[in-house]
Amino acid sequence: MNVQDQAWLEEQQRVERVHSVITSRIATLEQEVGSVRGDVVEMRKDFWDEVTVNFSEADDVGETSTSLRQQSQVLSEREKSHQHASAALGKMRKLKQSPYFGRIDFAEEGDAPEAIYLGIASLLEDDGEHFLIYDWRAPISNLYYDSVPGPASYQTPSGRIEGTMSLKRQFVIRDSRLRVMFDTGVTIGDELLQEVLGRSSDAQMKSIVATIQSEQNMIIRNDKTRMLIVQGAAGSGKTSAALQRVAYLLYKHRGSLTADQMLLFSPNPMFNSYVSTVLPELGEENMLQTTFQEYLEHRIGREVQLEDPFIQIEYVLSNSTDADYAARVEGIQYKSSVHFLEAVNRYKQLLEREQMLFKPLRFQGKEVVSAAAIAKAFYAFDPSIRLANRCELLKEWLLKELAAFGKQEQKEPWVEEQIQLLDKEEYQRSFQRMRRKQGRRGDSFNDYEEEKTILAKMIISDRMKPLRRWVKALRFVDVNRLYRQLFQKPELMAALSPEPLPKEWEDISRLTLQKMENGELFYEDATPYLYLREVLLGFRSNPSIRHVIIDEAQDYSPFQLHFLKRLFPRARFTALGDLNQAIYAHASVLQGTTTLKELYGEEDSESITLLRSYRSTRQIVDFTRAMIPGGDQIIPFNREGELPVVKLVSNLEDLHRQLVLKIGHLRGEGYETIAVICKTVEESEQAFAALAAELPVKLIKKTTLSFEKGIHIIPAYLAKGVEFDAVLIYNGSNNVYTREEERKLFYTACTRAMHLLHIYSLGEPSRFVKEAGEQLYRM
Repeated sequence: MNVQDQAWLEEQQRVERVHSVITSRIATLEQEVGSVRGDVVEMRKDFWDEVTVNFSEADDVGETSTSLRQQSQVLSEREKSHQHASAALGKMRKLKQSPYFGRIDFAEEGDAPEAIYLGIASLLEDDGEHFLIYDWRAPISNLYYDSVPGPASYQTPSGRIEGTMSLKRQFVIRDSRLRVMFDTGVTIGDELLQEVLGRSSDAQMKSIVATIQSEQNMIIRNDKTRMLIVQGAAGSGKTSAALQRVAYLLYKHRGSLTADQMLLFSPNPMFNSYVSTVLPELGEENMLQTTFQEYLEHRIGREVQLEDPFIQIEYVLSNSTDADYAARVEGIQYKSSVHFLEAVNRYKQLLEREQMLFKPLRFQGKEVVSAAAIAKAFYAFDPSIRLANRCELLKEWLLKELAAFGKQEQKEPWVEEQIQLLDKEEYQRSFQRMRRKQGRRGDSFNDYEEEKTILAKMIISDRMKPLRRWVKALRFVDVNRLYRQLFQKPELMAALSPEPLPKEWEDISRLTLQKMENGELFYEDATPYLYLREVLLGFRSNPSIRHVIIDEAQDYSPFQLHFLKRLFPRARFTALGDLNQAIYAHASVLQGTTTLKELYGEEDSESITLLRSYRSTRQIVDFTRAMIPGGDQIIPFNREGELPVVKLVSNLEDLHRQLVLKIGHLRGEGYETIAVICKTVEESEQAFAALAAELPVKLIKKTTLSFEKGIHIIPAYLAKGVEFDAVLIYNGSNNVYTREEERKLFYTACTRAMHLLHIYSLGEPSRFVKEAGEQLYRM
């Protein structure tokens, strides 16, 4: 038996021993979980039998309270025990499937080498002292990701440990059997990556802890930077690394950081489903997830109808011949800029002195307080008081005015009429109020006038409740008119803007006002509108969020990033993106990363660039990188495949026939996720209508909540962040993809393919295909 065979045998024997320990732990934990669950169920069922309830005397009330508290504490402790045991059981079951993936032999200076095995969770020997498996996030695990056999060191909370690494070994273990084993150098070996990347894509993103590369490890373990900027090529593992980063931070700061203090902004609802299993795979709870549009809807969706970013991009992609197209695009760019943000801040400073607009208080057609009177009271406050605080003072003044008005209104005839119409239940309610107020114990009103006064107060109070709520919500500040004022007065905006206004400002203003008159806001107006409301009424920041991850950061405007910074004042940010996939009309915040670094300054910002693409075969990466400026810097992973295919079709009927044939062939070859990627929603609906009769296709919309295996028809801008075994571009002709603004959209669509890319073209192929070079594809 040679040395390699002996090493394999020894490693297999260790796998079997560890598997035995895990199986034993699972049996123990299952018994514990079942027992504790039974205790919790019984305690809940018998809760009140164990509590002494007596409210007759003050001492008895205290005894009852103590009994309740004690029983609740016992129940809470048992529930926590159940949760802890259930979590431990979940980790053991995951370890049983694949207990570890790596080994390093490391000797501290002056000590003998120790074999360190790495997995998704720690596992101790039965003695509770020696590790069978170290968690991949433990400090010593850094050696596996970043070091080469030879002199090596790693950082711990107590200092740096120096020593020598004599071995770095990788495994693939499935169901207690050693399937792959090899020794490697500084990077995670290509053999393991080939094994992982050669599989079919899945309905959900998977953990990458076994294949984390050195540059990805820098992202994961960065714990000092306030703003971490990750610019990465398509398929470079940006999102995967960011999610492992979340798991690492939860592990490192497990005493002070929880999953509900971390927030992921996703590009669309479907993406939330796609990444939802990564953290649970690692034994961590999922963090909070939302989209920026969902946040905007939550905050101002009741006040105005919001356009979403997908409607905006549909307009930009489909309406270039529209008479207002140039004005709309220029408006998007300006309203998304730092210049417009500065103009809004200057506007707020102006409003502190003049031009605040208010809504009058009206009750049943009567004007309680006029808008002019509110403005006069507002500017009568000390001008040194912050604008938002003045609005709070104004609220208190208005509530007093409202109370005085209500007192006078009790004498009005309509109140007497309402008293006569009260039913028995309402009379009883008023009687109970009077009794509580005066401490009476009689069974009826003793005084007719007193009864009438109480009933009148009750009627006025009930009728004025919505108005009081309206005042308490500061709705008397006319934010809508204040925002419109920016577009109604060109001389006002010219004075506020730090830069000359756009050439199309008159048309930009007209389009904006038309939209607002219909109770709607363009997507590019939503953030500035909310920002203005916040600076006027008081910013609703969220200090409980400690880490914010922004995926597809290139799709965020500078204005939006500044807003998020103010919204989460205590958070550290991780911004992930690819400038080559910046498909929106506004300037990308990843352009030179200057905007992102300006948020916290150079000293608190760090930028990491990922140039190696792992998703696609070498042939697909060579083809797609040739389409974009600077694409020669992208490094394809050495996984071989077929050249991309460009297929000319004569008409739509021919296109649909060939798609049906190709998809049928791909399904027969075992391709599990196939995407027909279209440019727009209209094109997607056209493809779906043609293919649905013959294939089990799924039409992906902006409202689609889950990503599943199968045949998908999807607009290119919704495919961001996900990947497919095979991608078929629905119509990659020069008629569809020809403007320079469409280059990155076409690149985004093509880079979704893992193993196979076919581009169908109704007529001449897109110039982006031709520019890539004929040697990189076949017809």
